[in-house]
Amino acid sequence: MPLPPPPAAGSSGRCVLSFAAARDRCFSRRFLRAGLRPLAIPLPAGLDPAEATTTVHIWVPSRPPRNPLLLLHGFGASATWQWAPYLRPLIVAGFDPIVPDLVFFGGSCTRLPDRSDAFQASTIKAAMDAIGVPRFGLVGVSYGGFVGYRMAAMFPEAVERVAMICAGVCLEEKDLAEGLFPVAGVGEAAALLVPRRPEEVRRLVRLTFVRPPLIMPSCFLWDYIKGCAVQTLIVI
Repeated sequence: MPLPPPPAAGSSGRCVLSFAAARDRCFSRRFLRAGLRPLAIPLPAGLDPAEATTTVHIWVPSRPPRNPLLLLHGFGASATWQWAPYLRPLIVAGFDPIVPDLVFFGGSCTRLPDRSDAFQASTIKAAMDAIGVPRFGLVGVSYGGFVGYRMAAMFPEAVERVAMICAGVCLEEKDLAEGLFPVAGVGEAAALLVPRRPEEVRRLVRLTFVRPPLIMPSCFLWDYIKGCAVQTLIVI
């Protein structure tokens, strides 16, 4: 089903400026120019489609895909932030990108209590079935790599090939204890991925970017935290 138009900026009539919202609109326009359209797919927990408990927001090609490639994002605001720069190169290379928001990110949500990667895998597979794509290639970045790994294990008849980028699917807690990553444990890693203050965003960027920005104004970082990053808290 098509998505409804975005709500007006503030019910009081005031124009609220948001760097994160403006950037999200820019990324969405890039998806539209690349020939993708957004859908909101309701998924019922049982047999009654009227009792949908989960909704998957997904960008799909305007025409039936010939070489479908499922792109799974990592922790962040939404799929558009992760994949906007790569749509055109992938299309030129002959792929038809299909780009969902994982549950608890962007426009995808659920009333179910499950937080496992197996639940994510089952949900995205159900969305692919709903749009009529039974077989596909898959690329997953970071957390999306964990979900892609699980999808390939659960649905080998559907996943033709998998590429995992920066996804530590074999990582164990002892690896953190031995200093493989600059965090003390899983709890600190989870807090790092969902920053709540500008200084935490700066630390995350320094650890994850080869060339981090030299200047990151706190006003922009607060806007990102309040408008985008905070919605991922529910996943952990």
